[in-house]
Amino acid sequence: MNPAPGTLEKSATEATRPPDVHFRPPVFVLGCGRSGTKLLYHTLLSAGGFAVYHAESNAFNLIGLRFGDLAERGNRRDLLDHWLRSKLFYRSGLTREEIEPRILEECHDAGDFLRILMETIARKQGVTRWAECTPLHLLYLPLIKKLFPAAKIVHIVRDGRDVTVSLDRIGWIKPFSWDRKRRVLAPAIFWKWIVSKGRRYGSRMGSDYMEVHYEDVVEQPRETLARIGTFIDHDLDYDRIQQHAQGSMVDPNSSFRGDGQEKESNPVGRWKTVLSAEEVAQVEGLIGDTLQKTGYALVTPADKKHSSFPVSLMGLIYPIYFDVKLWFKTYTPLKKTADIGRMGISDPPTN
Repeated sequence: MNPAPGTLEKSATEATRPPDVHFRPPVFVLGCGRSGTKLLYHTLLSAGGFAVYHAESNAFNLIGLRFGDLAERGNRRDLLDHWLRSKLFYRSGLTREEIEPRILEECHDAGDFLRILMETIARKQGVTRWAECTPLHLLYLPLIKKLFPAAKIVHIVRDGRDVTVSLDRIGWIKPFSWDRKRRVLAPAIFWKWIVSKGRRYGSRMGSDYMEVHYEDVVEQPRETLARIGTFIDHDLDYDRIQQHAQGSMVDPNSSFRGDGQEKESNPVGRWKTVLSAEEVAQVEGLIGDTLQKTGYALVTPADKKHSSFPVSLMGLIYPIYFDVKLWFKTYTPLKKTADIGRMGISDPPTN
């Protein structure tokens, strides 16, 4: 007798469904790009007890946008056709058989995708907690907290002037063509925009949200990790972290310093030697209020902070541009154009 339609597929899914495990609340390490999210994430992984996944999931800023409504099976199939050929899958340490059936049967949105992925990795590694560190997920904090109500949010903030230098160097935030002579200001405005959004969202999350300074992580790691450990209720033993370094912490150029170690290249305050006095004055004129709110002192005298009309105009236009761009990418068909290059797909689709 032939089995009823769908019976074989259902049986295969049930066979691969793992036993129930009580997972501890996840931890989201978020922040503006180039602020130390990866460093702090790898620090948590080095402490033990977290699922080790050396990748940014891009679940909300890319996967949940590019592949449409994941409640539709065809969209889940399209997602898997791409994701299973990407570095995001290769770095998970999972086999296709371990993850594909669960995505096809249980995934209905980006939150489900992230949960299934990270819990499957955690089960395989014998741990009961996971963390996530995609920087742009800071823009999706309300959705993340809705889907993961018990989650702990660690917002890492770095001096906006240092972030400006770093973002300008790698060219992530590009100015409009007519602002190229003032290109360093575009990443500064972006820093203010995304950090302000993250802090505003975080202010609604009470005791589940924490801000930590990048500078404290690299200059006072023992004390800072103790505070973070108390917040997330996890043993962040400094000595164990030093012994079992993961990911970017193994890099000899890592910003993380052990006791008594000095960095040849100090990651703190680089802006002082890179930006000209005029650029510092312009940057502080644009983002000085947010710098001060996040605990960073300004160096430009008050009588030097007056910005030219083009600079002031940038301060008005760019936040609106960032808001409009985010809205179109989130709520219109343009979300289907989200850059899948972030996934690191190794070959073209076969269909």
